[in-house]
Amino acid sequence: MAEKSAHATLAALARNIGSVIRGQQATLRRLLAAYAAGGHVLLEDFPGTGKTTLAKALARSIDADFQRVQFTPDLLPSDILGVSVFDQREQAFRLHTGPIFTTILLADEINRASPRTQSALLEAMGEGQVSLDGVRHALDDIFLVVATQNPIEFHGTYPLPEAQMDRFALRLDLGYVSAEEEVGILTDQNRTHPLAALTPCATRADVLALRTAVTDVRASDELKRYVVDLCAATRTAPGVVVGASPRASLTLLKAAQALALYDGLDFVTPDHVHELAVPVVAHRLVLDSQARFAGTTAEGIVRELLQRVAVPR
Repeated sequence: MAEKSAHATLAALARNIGSVIRGQQATLRRLLAAYAAGGHVLLEDFPGTGKTTLAKALARSIDADFQRVQFTPDLLPSDILGVSVFDQREQAFRLHTGPIFTTILLADEINRASPRTQSALLEAMGEGQVSLDGVRHALDDIFLVVATQNPIEFHGTYPLPEAQMDRFALRLDLGYVSAEEEVGILTDQNRTHPLAALTPCATRADVLALRTAVTDVRASDELKRYVVDLCAATRTAPGVVVGASPRASLTLLKAAQALALYDGLDFVTPDHVHELAVPVVAHRLVLDSQARFAGTTAEGIVRELLQRVAVPR
């Protein structure tokens, strides 16, 4: 797929999903950039802001299989991955696949499940496969995990471990829309939900070609060094115990390539890196207790580093 047609695919997806999700253009472009780059997304926001609707709208826009799992404290890994059951008639074990064998998986309120259950997603997110009973099962080539969590509710929740957070390409929030947009939402859903009328605007082949086109977007050596310097600076920043890993550098560059494609460009600019630095890097940082008690945030640290690290000319 040439860059022009790849840009057209992204634009069509943005228009299609935007007809359902109002007032979220910035979040939508970053979500599509993450998906085009092959990354998974963590949506962290209050209930009722449209997180589930956003995931469903993306799935319907590409006519993809969609599964939703409500994460709860009693959820088991087998409830997600599947389980082998002995078939008396055939005298053999048969695999009953779980909801992870889909194209787009919505892991709703992921932090309500135990760390053991959360870790069931690690192999799927990192390697695009699931190992069951010693057998590896490949997942869909355009497999995507969209996980959600409430940022203010801590009762009965389990914080995501660092390894899990590092598997998410971006952490995004939707936030509340303007009063005018909210009135529009009331009008849209007066009789039926707009999701019911949403039709696909792209195919599986379009998404695969889109991901190939992302790799063709040029990034200069100076810009690559900027990405590395930015991530490396987090490792020595005051108050940071664990900084951004090389995986963060890889993700930041690839997501920036996808965002450049979204903007109709065949090269990455520092502005693309600036836009994605906080969503890509901040959730990977671990702060010490003193920094947290002082009110320091990972987002604030990344924004400060964006002001300090030299931008390529």
